[in-house]
Amino acid sequence: MNNEGDINSLSESMNDDLYAPQVANDRKPKIGMRFATVADAFAFYNQYAREAGFSARSSSTKKNKKTNELVWKQFVCFKAGQTDENRSKKRALSGDTINSRARGEVRTDCKARASIVKQQTGPDWSVSVFVEGHNHGLSTPSKVHLLRSHCNVSIANRVLTQQLSEANIPTCQQMQLLEIEHGGPESVGCTERDIRNFEKELRDEQKGIDAETLIEFFTSEKEKNKAFFFDYETDSENKFSRCFWADSKSRVAYSVFGDVVVFDSTYNTNNYAMIFTAFVGVNHYHQTIVFGCGFLSDEKTESYIWLLKKFIEAMPTSAPKSIITDQDQALTKALARVLPETVHRYCLWHILNKFPQKISPVTFRDHYQSIKKCYKKFYISGGIRAWLEGCN
Repeated sequence: MNNEGDINSLSESMNDDLYAPQVANDRKPKIGMRFATVADAFAFYNQYAREAGFSARSSSTKKNKKTNELVWKQFVCFKAGQTDENRSKKRALSGDTINSRARGEVRTDCKARASIVKQQTGPDWSVSVFVEGHNHGLSTPSKVHLLRSHCNVSIANRVLTQQLSEANIPTCQQMQLLEIEHGGPESVGCTERDIRNFEKELRDEQKGIDAETLIEFFTSEKEKNKAFFFDYETDSENKFSRCFWADSKSRVAYSVFGDVVVFDSTYNTNNYAMIFTAFVGVNHYHQTIVFGCGFLSDEKTESYIWLLKKFIEAMPTSAPKSIITDQDQALTKALARVLPETVHRYCLWHILNKFPQKISPVTFRDHYQSIKKCYKKFYISGGIRAWLEGCN
């Protein structure tokens, strides 16, 4: 701080040989200019940096040794600091491993900066040093929005992005919508990567409270419509372990088309390794309809028994006449206990997929159609004609 007078005189001589930003004088920091807070000062310098064509960042600080109060702060160009070449030389001398990266030069030892100092009386801060010249080229207005300090997702964009994410609109399409709304990519204020990072923040915030959020949602749906059915269980550690739900339309559909049910448990969730299960059927238009859904933390017989019991409890009529599943031993045992009167058949698709493993490829290729026809007759004899017609 004692050398700031020398720095001010040095800055004037340096600016003659360097890149000088073309910014209006009233938009530049000036010695003695005052700000209420450090954040206000950086916001002003960052806006100046945007108009000038460079990225700004906070740098050194000084505190009062007695009170530990911040008394001095410096803002610099993002390319300030040791050059990549000098850094590599120092690491080589010290024996550190040098990892080469395919990127542009990040640091050029740029001296452009602004310093602010806390006033001795009052809460204000004033500019004590302003060095304007840069030792590198500056970005054009069409590219300055890509610089780090100018990439931020505004509050309005955060709200819109969250709504679009909830509607399952891909990030690339979200960015296109923002560009149309703001009149071009340079006016959005952020990049697609920033949107993706914000979406990741939203997902991270949900970690650990997903189960509570799901239960709250189901409870609210139950309050809206008494015909909505849901139930869940937790394990010994009070962790969410299983649940089942069915809305009013699904329950009504089962009362009409519930003779044949297809149970599918082949889907896994990404984050919590929970199994998504679905009870589906076919309507009179050969369209797939959903009767109910569930989450299971494992594929044990006890879990399947719980799920099947909740399914029967939720449905307005009796158990289905036929049910089609994959070849899972735990599920087969559960069906025998919960639905002893229901005809159980394995999925035709799974059976046909295993034929190449059991017979020679040539035989399978030559007789595929006759094999399929034979198994269709077998399935029809099991009383599930409606499902097969829906598959044609």
